[in-house]
Amino acid sequence: MLQTLQEFLPGFARDVFRLCVWLTLLTAIFIPLERLAGLHDKSARREWRTNLAYYFLNSLVPAMLLAAPLSILAVAAQRYMPSSVPALLAQLPLTARLILALVIGEIGFYWGHRLSHEIPWLWRFHAVHHSAEHMYFLVNTRAHPVDMVITRLIGLTPLYALGLAGPSAAGMATPVFVILIGTFWGFLVHADIRWRCRPLEWLVATPVFHHWHHSRVDHINRNYASMLPILDRVFGTLHLPREWPAEYGIETPQPATLRGQLIAPLRPLP
Repeated sequence: MLQTLQEFLPGFARDVFRLCVWLTLLTAIFIPLERLAGLHDKSARREWRTNLAYYFLNSLVPAMLLAAPLSILAVAAQRYMPSSVPALLAQLPLTARLILALVIGEIGFYWGHRLSHEIPWLWRFHAVHHSAEHMYFLVNTRAHPVDMVITRLIGLTPLYALGLAGPSAAGMATPVFVILIGTFWGFLVHADIRWRCRPLEWLVATPVFHHWHHSRVDHINRNYASMLPILDRVFGTLHLPREWPAEYGIETPQPATLRGQLIAPLRPLP
């Protein structure tokens, strides 16, 4: 046990250090932007300690939980997927493979996100994310780990099924790339930034696009895409008016503490 602990701790310490570096960079980017172009009163930001805890929790736990099922998916894909499909994709240039992986992953994440709204037991976990009543960049990390695992599993499954990702070092580069781009974009669209670029809003997700997804009740089942609003247009869930939402959050109250938010979705409904 001691030897296992000695092997585990250095890697864990490196991960925590890496997350601290990323947090420093994100803070240096978004806090000045939100102060310069913020839409809402900064004093209204509550629960920042809880969101900070979610940042570290969801950066460490889902990755560990996803390792085994994604490896099984890769093996199953190699066994049941016609070999011509991954062989054809393997011939594409690296840039084309990464762009294709982003688009396919985005479709997977769209449906993973949409299902977390439409399936009641998944919504219980996803509601933690929507309980935030004030939008700013750190709300991106406010999510139940079970919600993160399920959404990423659905989003990454097509990549493994098509052979665009796998358990090898080269195969892991694609999902890491997809998650890194999607995560940074997640911080951007949750940020309290009032700037709008209307010609681009129909091409890539912007803060106003995602803020409407967090609006209280009315349009909470709209704008599921992480980065490509065209998916919401295709599937009939796009909502992008000229104005901004008046308020955020959900009607169902959530526990105030991190522990309560983690346990509440696991309890049976009354």
